[in-house]
Amino acid sequence: MPPIEYFARLAEYSVVYIEAHESYVKQSWRNRCRILSATGPLDLRVPVLHDGARLITDIRVDYSTPWVGRTEYAIDSAYYSSPFFEYYRDGLFAILDSHPETLWELDMRLTEWFCSKLGLGVELCPTEDFTGEALDIHPKHPSSYVGRPYWQVFRDKFGFTPGLSVLDLLCNEGPESICYL
Repeated sequence: MPPIEYFARLAEYSVVYIEAHESYVKQSWRNRCRILSATGPLDLRVPVLHDGARLITDIRVDYSTPWVGRTEYAIDSAYYSSPFFEYYRDGLFAILDSHPETLWELDMRLTEWFCSKLGLGVELCPTEDFTGEALDIHPKHPSSYVGRPYWQVFRDKFGFTPGLSVLDLLCNEGPESICYL
């Protein structure tokens, strides 16, 4: 569930090539997202198997721990009182509950689902060869992206919190999210 910045960049194009031949990079947005919980920003992670695979399309998701249930509980707890969560919950959880085998498959399904719900008419195309061109959006690197504040469930407690997953924008702004992007 990439950050808002990622979808703001996708909104600029009609076709986007997603790098399918890069090496998997640990501690990236590929297997984590940040939501706003009652205790502040919360990072959710998808555990992966470290079985020697290097290519992003070969990295398998580790379902030996109950991370899906924990993730869904954290999302429910954070967004149950948001104005639009009930409209998106079942579709989002259906993707998580389907247990895609690879991180690539999970990421692509989530990204396509978010594009659909946001109303982005962008076509996502996996690259056929390594291009080396990628958006430099990483949780460990400061971003120059400055988004406008929007209504957030815990704004009275924390003020506006930037740098969150697009899930936060969608649950709080619903169909108007496209105007934000």
